[in-house]
Amino acid sequence: MDVLDWTMTPHKYRPNGYGVMAAPADSWSWFPPLAAGVSLLKCLFINAYHSTDFEVHRNWLAITHSLPVSSWYHENRSEWTLDYPPLFAWFEFGLSQVARHFDGRMLQVENLNYASPSAVLFQRLSVVFTDLVFVYAARECCSCVRGPKTSRDVLNWPSFILAVLLLWSFGLLIIDHLHFQYNGFLFGFLLLSIAKHLQSRHLQGALLFSILLNLKHIYLYVAPAYGVYLLRSYCFTQDNADGSVRWRSFSPVRLLVLGGIVMSVSALSFGPFIVMGQLPQVLSRLFPFKRGLCHAYWAPNVWALYNTLDKALAVLGVRLKLLEEAELPRASMTGGLVQEFQHAVLPSVSPSITLVCTLLSILPAVASIWRRPRGPRGFLRCLLLCALGSFVFGWHVHEKAILMVILPLSVLAVESREDAGIFLVLTTTGHYSLFPLIFTPPELPVKVCLMMIFTIFSFTALQKLHSGQGSLLHPLEVIYLLGLVAMAIGCEIIFPLSPWQQKLPFLPLLVTSVYCSLGVCSSFLRLYATLLRADHKPKQ
Repeated sequence: MDVLDWTMTPHKYRPNGYGVMAAPADSWSWFPPLAAGVSLLKCLFINAYHSTDFEVHRNWLAITHSLPVSSWYHENRSEWTLDYPPLFAWFEFGLSQVARHFDGRMLQVENLNYASPSAVLFQRLSVVFTDLVFVYAARECCSCVRGPKTSRDVLNWPSFILAVLLLWSFGLLIIDHLHFQYNGFLFGFLLLSIAKHLQSRHLQGALLFSILLNLKHIYLYVAPAYGVYLLRSYCFTQDNADGSVRWRSFSPVRLLVLGGIVMSVSALSFGPFIVMGQLPQVLSRLFPFKRGLCHAYWAPNVWALYNTLDKALAVLGVRLKLLEEAELPRASMTGGLVQEFQHAVLPSVSPSITLVCTLLSILPAVASIWRRPRGPRGFLRCLLLCALGSFVFGWHVHEKAILMVILPLSVLAVESREDAGIFLVLTTTGHYSLFPLIFTPPELPVKVCLMMIFTIFSFTALQKLHSGQGSLLHPLEVIYLLGLVAMAIGCEIIFPLSPWQQKLPFLPLLVTSVYCSLGVCSSFLRLYATLLRADHKPKQ
């Protein structure tokens, strides 16, 4: 039986999937302290390490505050040029109106790499403050989860477990509040959009996702899931008895309304730049295909495995005297740089090849929800497969994009035993793959402790929630995850003290990406397996 009841019922008490009454609204008294606690923790990281992304966003503040709109996407005095969609540029402009009261010098374009204490304080607090969008979205997602709350033990409450998995997400904490970005603000729109679809409020969900796309275009990864699901479940009002589409049930009015929402948001975002004739310039900034197949820190995906196999074949070919080392291209792909490179033995991969691979990987998922939508839960599973397929096969994927899968998967993890097992493997490997982003010694104990606490809670809470159904993991998965511990000790403690540190400084990155790729790719296959099993179940 499906634990999630996605219908909206105005009554104060609503029956859930267990046949008991869901708790009233005042039972959410535990949520504010949980959110306040993580906000306080974020404030403790104000003076911690921050990456070059700190300067990226400081420069964007300066660009949008000091320059006319016509210059925003042309300014290039800094290497960190504006490369997010226009709505995010306006978001930075809004932040700059507050920033000038902290330190006006941070808003001067020529002040490159400016990081005064006041500037650091403002930018750190701006992330904490804008995370309120994420907090609200987490609350909305938790309200969609129904489970028995007759026990006094909160670890038996799916809504509480989901709140912790979202609000105290290890990945978000280190990416936004150590490394520095505004992912919490953006993921807030994604989760809020998902929650609206779970509540069958399709137009609100479409509006929120349209806004999100115009804030950060990486969410194009999941656009196919939204497009197909909305067309199938909102624009078609009825089905045949066998679940097939009846074209005469199509509602052109609903399609026009959806199209109007998307076009209106896009017009507000891109309209001024279209009028100024700058659309090609904006698009060239949004899609810089010359950055190479992989990011400096390889994302744990298929291309990490492909690159490693190419390197291994090249070394083997030289040793067997089948290849001449002088004739091989330099292996810049292992140098930790963002640039194009040629593979030595295997065929080099172009953006078009990655696009074809990505489309092929998500096609079965979108075809499945067209043929048999299975409600918002089917949509959410398709969204996850689109996000993970794009992560596994996409061009120049950032390792941080794994959060686009981990966070929404949390919703299914508290509802399904099988999804909980997938979540544990994916969240552990995905989170560990973020370790190289925080490489400074003072932050080592912070990231280790935070991940240990989050991982222990995830395993304990989900196992207890799904108790009586056996272990959530297969024995091989347990062995694989234990291997992460050995790898962490080797990469974080032993390797920095060894002579290999000077000879092969990027070896830990390679090992981390390759090992974590196995967990990410296997999770992708398991998610597809759950979709295929659902497709073969008889329609109720």
